Amino acid sequence: MVAHAGLRLLQEAGLEQLTLRRLATELQVQAATIYWHFKSKEELIDEMATMVLAEGTPHLVPARTSADWKLRAATFGNGLRNTLLAYRDGARMVAGTRLTNTEYMTTVESIGARLLDSGFTLRQAVVLLSTIYNYTLSFVAEEQAVYPRPKERSPRYDIAKRNAQLDAREFPLLRKSGVILFEGFDRRYREGLELILSGAQQMRKND
Repeated sequence: MVAHAGLRLLQEAGLEQLTLRRLATELQVQAATIYWHFKSKEELIDEMATMVLAEGTPHLVPARTSADWKLRAATFGNGLRNTLLAYRDGARMVAGTRLTNTEYMTTVESIGARLLDSGFTLRQAVVLLSTIYNYTLSFVAEEQAVYPRPKERSPRYDIAKRNAQLDAREFPLLRKSGVILFEGFDRRYREGLELILSGAQQMRKND
């Protein structure tokens, strides 16, 4: 399948180097063959993103059917992050795409329905899930900039070099923030997600 080959090329070369012509070369076919399936790189990426999100749907819901709303929302976020991290440039690839089938949507629909059952209004549920989605996409995009491949840190994010460019008297807080911003992504993601969930809990109480 062409989209599967696109994902393999994404892992190897990254999003910028993913082109329809290069994909044709990888598949040892004429470029016209690829263009018959996809008229543009955007169409190919739409299909790839749809496949990635569909593959991740089992991880977006907790194993326990009795899980409360907070665990369901947290599982959605953590599952989405792990899904995006499974592919090089996963977050950048998925951002802004249009899904080509409803498999991922079906899972999100079920999560939203359980939020409504837990006392959220429709608007509150939509805002909560979309906030988690957008937070996760942007977080993983930054995370994958620092680590383009698992455990392979980009030299562009050297904390010592960053601090050397920041005057200690003018930027004392920013100099100390490097370790928080560019290390320990698991912890920082959980902390950010907890802020979102705490806000949602307060919003639900005040409605």
